[in-house]
Amino acid sequence: MTEATTRAERKKAELRREIIDAAFDCFAERGYHATGIADIAAVLGIGHGTFYRYFENKRDIIEHVIDDLVGKIIGALAMENAPDAANSLDEYRAQVARIAEALPRIFFDDPRVPRLLLFEATGVDADLTQRLYGLLDNAVALTAGYLEHGVERGYLRADLDVPGTAQAVNGMMLASAIQGLRTGDAAQVQSLNTAIQRLMFDGIRAAG
Repeated sequence: MTEATTRAERKKAELRREIIDAAFDCFAERGYHATGIADIAAVLGIGHGTFYRYFENKRDIIEHVIDDLVGKIIGALAMENAPDAANSLDEYRAQVARIAEALPRIFFDDPRVPRLLLFEATGVDADLTQRLYGLLDNAVALTAGYLEHGVERGYLRADLDVPGTAQAVNGMMLASAIQGLRTGDAAQVQSLNTAIQRLMFDGIRAAG
């Protein structure tokens, strides 16, 4: 690949990012349905044709955002954070702590992303709503994979209700994310995630 080709690819990636940013700004100001391609193009001073070289329509931008977010999450759950990586309760506790630190960073890297997905995207169309529900189902299934591995290895209780516990853990994580969006307080999100971890591993009963 020549230097000119590399430079051109970099400029294309930059414009693609600028189009997404402009779309987010328009969605926030006008709402998704009231935003037209012309509004997004006008912010950047580009023509409709330029927009359509990068995205099929404004709906395509949301799909891109979801794919990008999913890719980052999958990357954070690889290697030492994979579902089958822990072999003891201490290792699993450390793994959960790493994940609890990594995921909020990804999720709130651009606060507009979780705000769009949690509060606006379900009103776009039925197909997107089903895709978001599917992402939630996949998240629960992934959490269940961690728990099942712990049961098999013997560091989690044998009678653990894996499906129910996975739903409960993900529900707490989602509540933490929503609270973070409401307040914009990263420290509070971290505090909530620490509380979730303590509840997972130590319960709420008094010692003794």
